[in-house]
This record gives sequence, C-alpha cells and structure tokens, in this order.
Amino acid sequence: MIYRGLFAEWYDLFHAQKDYEREAAFVQQLLQEHGRPPVRRVLEIACGSGKHAFALEKKGYEITGVDQSEDMVARARQQAGVFGSRATFLRQDMRSLDLAHARFDAATCLFDSIGYVVTNEALEQTLDRVGQHLCPGGLFLVEFWHGPAMMLHHDPVRVRRWNIPEGELLRISETSLDHARQLSRVKYSVIQLKHDNRYATCSEEHVNRYFSVPEMAGWLTRYDFDPVKWLAGFQWDETITSQTWHVLVVARKRGRA
Repeated sequence: MIYRGLFAEWYDLFHAQKDYEREAAFVQQLLQEHGRPPVRRVLEIACGSGKHAFALEKKGYEITGVDQSEDMVARARQQAGVFGSRATFLRQDMRSLDLAHARFDAATCLFDSIGYVVTNEALEQTLDRVGQHLCPGGLFLVEFWHGPAMMLHHDPVRVRRWNIPEGELLRISETSLDHARQLSRVKYSVIQLKHDNRYATCSEEHVNRYFSVPEMAGWLTRYDFDPVKWLAGFQWDETITSQTWHVLVVARKRGRA
C-alpha cells in the first residue's frame, strides 16, 4: 500500500507548491469548452487529500472523489468537514471502480495518477470501469507522465527538506527506470526529526508507468474514448516535446449525450 502513515500525514506539505486553484480553473475552462451538455457532476479519480475536489466544488460542480488509500480518503473527509464541503469521498481502486448506478458528466485523473496502473490488464480494467461511470458524451481528463521526458531527464536521487513545527522533515527519492515496461520505481524515505532529538521514519516504493502520446491515444480509442485535445500540462500549449514532463488529454466517451 502507498500514501499511508507519514506520507498521508505530510502529503499536503510535500505538494504545497502545487497550485490547485489554478489547475481547477484550467480544468473548468476545458469542461466548459468541451462539455456537451454542460458538466455538472464530476468524478475525481485518485483524489488524494481533496485539494482539486474542493477547488472544483467552489466553481459549482458536484464532486465525488475516490482514492485507493484509506489514509488519504480519511484526510479528504477531515478537510471537507473543516471547509464545509459537500463533496463525497470514497475508498475505491480505479481498476475495480464501482459506484453502483452513479453516472457522471466528467471524470478526472490528474497528478499523473493513471501511472499507478502499471500493467496492460489493469489499464484495460480502469478504462472500462471509468467508461461505465460516464454518461454518453462525457469527458475524461487524464494527466500522465510523458515517456520521452522521463527517459531523458529523470533525477536518480533527489532530497528535499521542510521546516515543520516539530522540527524538520526530510524526504529522499531514489528513482530507477524499467525501460522495457515503461516503469519508474521511486523509493521514498521520509525522516521526521524532532526538536527533542526523537525521530520517526517510514518508506514507500511507488511504481508509476509513463506513456507516449500515441500510446495513450491508442488506449483511449480502444475503450471508446475520442481524444479531443492534447496539452503540455496545465497550459494552453499544444506543442509536446521531449521536454514536456506532463501531458493532459481531454477525451470524450462515445455515444450521444
């Protein structure tokens, strides 16, 4: 399991520089531009601590967030109470997504979370289940790691430090690539150093798949999604190069709305 313990506790600090509000505004513009009919109900897959969900909810959407990590779902629910959010957060694995008869106008899978689906079989299961939960003509927004950039520019070792009220937090990331299977293996070691010289540690290994644009297009079309827009991350640049780390695709579920 991933995103548990210290990883869940300090998740928002690890990603404090991420501009969720700007990204939510970007998503809103895409939904307004391509939604037919207008999007109201949104399913957020791999919702994490709910930051995107809360930002989208403020823009008028009805949000259901799912995540495979029990600890992350608990944090999202806790923060929903603090913010007075009506968003629903459920523990669900995207590969076996089952929300009974619920259907959505759009679904998102952001922050490269589709990469946690590492095998072809699991990706088939995920795309099938997402499709089952979208209305005909519904949108699917997917952000993924771009293979060329990953292969050429990844950092084998990264170290980050944060000052926290209790002392200091240290995260070490050690990355290796499996080119044959297009997988990135990142071993994270987190050390929480306290002012009284006590400390806590934990480690996790995250395995993420990276994709090329033609490969992702092939998967989407195979499962009845028509890609309608490809972007170099959260910017209005459709030029995707080997320097592009993140690709955002907007796809439409086939069928009449």
